[in-house]
Amino acid sequence: MDGGTPPLLRIALLGPLRAWRGGTPLDLGPVRRQAVLAALVLRADTQVSHEQLLDDLWDGRPPGSGHKVLPSHVHPLRKALDVVGAGPAESVIRSGKGRYRFVGHGVRLDVTELDERAAEARRARTSGDVTTAMDRFSEALSLFGGEPLTGLPGQRARAERRRLLERRLSLRLGRLECLVLLGRPADTLDELAALSASDPLDESVLALRMRALYGSGRQAEALNSYQDLRARLREELGIDPGEELRRTYDAVLRQDDGRLLGPAVRLRTPPVTVHSTAPPTPAHAPAHTRPRPRRAVNDLPGDAGRLIGREAELALLIAPSDPGAVSIVTVDGTAGVGKTALVVRAARELSARYPDGCLFMDLRAHSTQRRQSPEQALQRLLRSLDPATGELPGELEELTAVWRATTSPLRLLLVLDDALDADQIRPLLPAGAGSRVLVAGRRRLAGLDADRRVTLEHLAGGDAVSLLRHIIGEERAGREPEATRRLAGLCDGLPLALRIAGSRLQNRATWTVEYLVGRMAGDEHRLGELSVGDRSVEAAFRLSYDQLAPEQQRAFRVLGLAPTVEFDALTPAAMLGRPSYDTERLLESLVDTSLVQEPRPGRYRLHDLVRVHARRVAEDVPAEAVAARRAAFRLCLDAGRTASDWGAAGFPTGPGPTGTPFTDWRDAESWLEAAGNELSDVVGHAAALGEADHACWLAEALCDHLVRQGRYQESRTALEIALAHVDEATDRRMPAALRNCMAYTAIHQRRYRQAGAYANEALDLSRRRADPGEEARALLGLGALSLSVGEGDRAILHCSMAVDLAGRLGNGWVAWMACVILGLTHQFQGRNEEALACFADALVHAQEGGRPHMLGRVLSCAADAHLRLGHYGEARSRFREAIDLAAEVGDVFLCARSLTRLGTAEQGAGDTGAAIALHHQALLQHRLLSPLTEPSYDWLEMDIRSRLGHAYVASGRVREASAQFQAVLDARARAHPAGRGPRSDERR
Repeated sequence: MDGGTPPLLRIALLGPLRAWRGGTPLDLGPVRRQAVLAALVLRADTQVSHEQLLDDLWDGRPPGSGHKVLPSHVHPLRKALDVVGAGPAESVIRSGKGRYRFVGHGVRLDVTELDERAAEARRARTSGDVTTAMDRFSEALSLFGGEPLTGLPGQRARAERRRLLERRLSLRLGRLECLVLLGRPADTLDELAALSASDPLDESVLALRMRALYGSGRQAEALNSYQDLRARLREELGIDPGEELRRTYDAVLRQDDGRLLGPAVRLRTPPVTVHSTAPPTPAHAPAHTRPRPRRAVNDLPGDAGRLIGREAELALLIAPSDPGAVSIVTVDGTAGVGKTALVVRAARELSARYPDGCLFMDLRAHSTQRRQSPEQALQRLLRSLDPATGELPGELEELTAVWRATTSPLRLLLVLDDALDADQIRPLLPAGAGSRVLVAGRRRLAGLDADRRVTLEHLAGGDAVSLLRHIIGEERAGREPEATRRLAGLCDGLPLALRIAGSRLQNRATWTVEYLVGRMAGDEHRLGELSVGDRSVEAAFRLSYDQLAPEQQRAFRVLGLAPTVEFDALTPAAMLGRPSYDTERLLESLVDTSLVQEPRPGRYRLHDLVRVHARRVAEDVPAEAVAARRAAFRLCLDAGRTASDWGAAGFPTGPGPTGTPFTDWRDAESWLEAAGNELSDVVGHAAALGEADHACWLAEALCDHLVRQGRYQESRTALEIALAHVDEATDRRMPAALRNCMAYTAIHQRRYRQAGAYANEALDLSRRRADPGEEARALLGLGALSLSVGEGDRAILHCSMAVDLAGRLGNGWVAWMACVILGLTHQFQGRNEEALACFADALVHAQEGGRPHMLGRVLSCAADAHLRLGHYGEARSRFREAIDLAAEVGDVFLCARSLTRLGTAEQGAGDTGAAIALHHQALLQHRLLSPLTEPSYDWLEMDIRSRLGHAYVASGRVREASAQFQAVLDARARAHPAGRGPRSDERR
């Protein structure tokens, strides 16, 4: 790479898949390879697992070669797409941990250009610049070179092809509508007729065609086309046309030029007199015959006071809307989050724009009072507009017709509070153009066609404190700022909880904030304190819970028992004993009720107070709670043991795997990684519930995963929790096993004194219990420790005994690790041939285990021995294999270590340029490590820069060499090497 800007890479998806680099067409290979590229490009900048790709391309029936088929496509794609000389870190297709990722930065996609042109068209249309809008729609359509992703196989390509074809139809309709608005409706009729013929039931196409026919003086034909579709829908589907098409029909009947042709367009031909076959309704009456209300009505409730932390949401609610349509904005959120206060404030700020009336209706979906039916609500609304209204119909259909006829000439603001579902809302929507409806409810009204949707979350920390300070007074809060902050945290940022807590302090002048915080300590007291008068947080939650179906109630109870704050569908699926897809459906239904959050796709959580309530209702069914908790622990236990390199022989006691949802170690590892830093909390949760055995099994199962991830402190925390309860466990292997795990973790942290103490305790306990498995692990730990502190003979003694025991027990991981340590010991003592023999034995065990981490580690060690013997060809081959395996599992340390040693091997073989490039790649990998969590961070940097410096010297670049050697000295000074020796696998 010369450092210049590489030629632009362009990829076209809107037709046959094509790519160009700087104007030069690129060969993308056969169709299946193109499908791999398309699947990655469609998820640009997103990690895509091998399993996802195989499902996308082979529809869930991957070839017998499985994952191995993907590199055969990805490698040629990299060669075709990447600039010359690009390494793995610069490729447009990155890999690691069983995933691929297409890097979208710097790549121009025609679908991106399509989005830009479409957005420009919409903005121009909204601003009234119809000519520019039509030009942009035309430009967007010109990007299509045929059927998108032409001929590409797989479900992902098919789904995207359908979506893009729907997008093309939408753009065509947008362009044709612009022609209608520009006074050229006749120019659209042929194309609209063809579109209608291809999909006779598409109401959006027919609505635009009716407008074009009307604008061309063919009013009767427009009305007849509606009647034809109406009859067809009833005959074939048993339904009536949708609301938008019905409005178009009404507008044609009323000869509403403004709605149909735009405000600047007027018909030059006289309208045709027609006789509609539809039954007459008051909504079809001419506008001048409808009575206006006798007075401007405003029955909005009083403002609830200061609104804090809702500026962005309020701006969305009061933003301008389409003056030619009824605008609907929904606000959803959990009980007590402040939905009513927000919509009332928004309505008051909007009220001046709606001189015909501002109406408020509490639908009481979650109330101790009787719920408002649509019929009751319509009668109340109609009488609000005109108290002199006489007798009203009792049937919903007739009431709806009267309501629409009454509101058709009006511009109203309607606030519907505490709504249950879309069926309750639809009959209440006014018909007057420019009216606005604000709907608040705990459920997400997915069945309602809303212009904007606002989900109201709990207040952030600073806003929650501000609200509390406002309620109790700045002076009082200022005397106890830390207690005020903690009280806001205990209220979980829920406005109802904050107001109740503030009211209690207002009514008890002798109470300090700290005193109320103390009363709320512990989940068993927390909700009980958040009650004052007839207001109660728990009562509000209970009303939401009581509205749930029985299966939703059970799911909600179980979610309160989840051992982690955030979870995917697998955890509740295990706790409920249901399939994942079925559980996900339940979770999504609870998200719609605002009881469950979905902070990220496929990840769920409960707000703190909601979780407390869920646990309280779960206590009413104790047997269900015990079974659910143990199922969650069992899932985490299976994941840890499946992900661990230790294998089945490493976990000889405790429950065996039965019905685990994890297909392999990669699947289990990905699931554990998604849990973030909450894994040690699972151990603590088990211990707090008196599940000592599960706490111990979990800490042991998670140890290897956490250590390989470099998360040493989390491993240590989990083990310390378990050790505090190990005497309560019935599994008597655990005292020795947990100490072995502590030694394993401490060695990686370079805490050699602690490691020695734990390993010796484990050895003593295992021998007293006659437990050869834990004895072998203890001997292994002592061997690794001896190597780390330079006691080679003791390392050989301990590891030789560990190998013998492991062989008798069939523990491949212990045998592998012991052989690696034996090999390293021989290597550091200059016996490279003996080292290679040990590494060969280790390789056999690693191949039996089949774990890339084990294979990569031993291959890198063996390559080191070949490098010392001057076998540069053998060294290069093994280092490259080790690098590929390290990349597969995301082992950044092993990857960087092997890259720099591969550089030394290339230099030994005479290719200094390749050596320098590899050392720089190793430095890039090194930067991905954290100096705070990786004990060998400074050592690795010194090793890489020292090797790079020698490569510069060999190439005659003395100045660059000097800079690298100075960087080595600087790193050494930072590291305080007198107190930090290298780990056993880091010695040169």
